[in-house]
Amino acid sequence: MSIAAPQPQPQNSADRDAHPGGTVTDRLVEANRQYAHTFTDPGMDARPVQRVAVVACMDARLDLHQALGLELGDCHTIRNAGGVVTDDVIRSLTISQRALGTRSVVLIHHTGCGLLNLTEDFRHDLEDEVGQRPSWAVEAFKDLDGDVRQSMQRVRTSPFLLHTDDVRGFVFDVKTGLLREIEPRS
Repeated sequence: MSIAAPQPQPQNSADRDAHPGGTVTDRLVEANRQYAHTFTDPGMDARPVQRVAVVACMDARLDLHQALGLELGDCHTIRNAGGVVTDDVIRSLTISQRALGTRSVVLIHHTGCGLLNLTEDFRHDLEDEVGQRPSWAVEAFKDLDGDVRQSMQRVRTSPFLLHTDDVRGFVFDVKTGLLREIEPRS
């Protein structure tokens, strides 16, 4: 049994024919060539202007810069499945704070997240399919608000992070584009 997700189908023949031949990666590389043709070095430093790190889900529907009114260079953006605070997110936040000066952390989960429908059985099915158990946890959740709270708690209690006073969590509504703030555990 394969646990691979079904691939989205082109919406119409124009979508299918827009890029005949080549792979998606070929099209991305070509888009980069076009971008580089007019690119000029903005002269920015690696340190975010707003001194904020945003941790969010990798979901393709979230345009974080647009949704938060951010410009290039304003923030560090750390994305993964679910926007869950994992050890690797703590690693990135630690570097962001200690080496590059961020002071605030914004956590963003969203409605309709794929992790709401998964369980740790995903790992077991994957092990059955490929013959090796993944070393990582799925970090699936049933309670969206509860998982935001858990992520806030993981940031606030990490011994590696210097700045844990300004850690706020939100749920982005994919239908309205609005953020709903989640209060931390008392």
